[in-house]
Amino acid sequence: MLIPSRPMSRRRLLRSAGGAALALPFLEAMGPSLGQRVLGNDPASGVESTPKRFVAICASLGFHGGHLFPDSTGRDYATTPYLEKVQQHREDFSLFSGLSHPEQNGNNGHASELTWLTAARRPGLAGFRNTISLDQLIANQIGLKTRFPFLALTTGGQSLSWTSSGVEIPAQHSPAKLFAAMFVDGKPHEVESDLDRLRRGRSVLDTVGARADSLKRELGIRDQQKLDEYLLSVRDLESRLQQSEGWVRRPKPAVDEQPLSDINDKALAIERQKLMYRTIALALQTDSTRTITFQLAGLNSVPQIPGVQSDWHGLSHHGKDPEKIAELKRIEAAEWEAFGEFLDQLKSIQENGQPLLDHTAVMFGSNLGNASAHDWRNLPILLAGGGYRHGEYVAHDAADNTPLCNLYVDLAQRMGVEIDTFGSSTAAGITGLESTL
Repeated sequence: MLIPSRPMSRRRLLRSAGGAALALPFLEAMGPSLGQRVLGNDPASGVESTPKRFVAICASLGFHGGHLFPDSTGRDYATTPYLEKVQQHREDFSLFSGLSHPEQNGNNGHASELTWLTAARRPGLAGFRNTISLDQLIANQIGLKTRFPFLALTTGGQSLSWTSSGVEIPAQHSPAKLFAAMFVDGKPHEVESDLDRLRRGRSVLDTVGARADSLKRELGIRDQQKLDEYLLSVRDLESRLQQSEGWVRRPKPAVDEQPLSDINDKALAIERQKLMYRTIALALQTDSTRTITFQLAGLNSVPQIPGVQSDWHGLSHHGKDPEKIAELKRIEAAEWEAFGEFLDQLKSIQENGQPLLDHTAVMFGSNLGNASAHDWRNLPILLAGGGYRHGEYVAHDAADNTPLCNLYVDLAQRMGVEIDTFGSSTAAGITGLESTL
């Protein structure tokens, strides 16, 4: 086997005889290996009477535990200021404490936001590389069934979604653009332009394959494996591109909604959350996607909420100051009220005679258990809907936390992903979680 005697150029391409070219992934022969798997939009393959869906919502500045967690566990817990905002759905959700990912002690307390859906260890430290997020694991399995394989959304901050190569997937922060992409049909010339773009992309994939075998003979064993993995992902993308043509020609679903206008004032943080929630409900209702992540970004400024006069991020680092906690409570209670309205929407939408919420697992929580101390342990996690038996507050060991990934395994299996482990999981499922479907 021939091994290159000098580093291969990072600009090297796989070329066909006709001149089409495809950039290679970074190989050991070039230096450090990096890569990204690209996901496209694909048409539905088959019809499901009542498909399952998954939504993950992370509040990046956390929630004050004293206003969230009840004093007692079980079904008869006394409600708390935050849970009061979702009281109408008490039988539709379960609340958990004592869950976390291990080794999240990076050099920046907020770095655990990077790994909320991946559980990769030691975020923020030198050499850190993320892993695939739960939503992408699911989207890789079921993404072909909807126009959008997944939606990664934010109110203006960090994405929660990461590829199998640990590359962040940019999140959409504009409800108006999202609404247009889902429900506004393009003009004929725009449709043809999209189709032309898809065909060009596929023709490159079709024509470079013949050169790949020749290149492999120049590579070492590990590089050959990486190239095989890369070409496999390219072929997967080719399949997605082929099916995307079907979606481009299909009329988009009609909704009884006027096109949305974005709220550009960042101080209207809660209003921005509500507008995106409204758009998410439409996406689920029309089966435009079945996998959604939504990051609730905080502010390094004062949100426009009655009674709030201080910087939100600063309030999250309250240091147990009662006045700061009281002010923070107004912000976080408003977030919980907005989330309650989102559950109202999912509960009111009927699908095959059942509320949409019954078949939509909604995970709402944070990557911080105690934002004031940047503590990533004892995370607040609420799970609503999804066909689970709900109505309890379940407290896992606050000192020796249960891996949050145990819950992730169950959620992935529910969506049809055949896995036994994910991230730092030690079991499939957690105490207090029981399916009724």
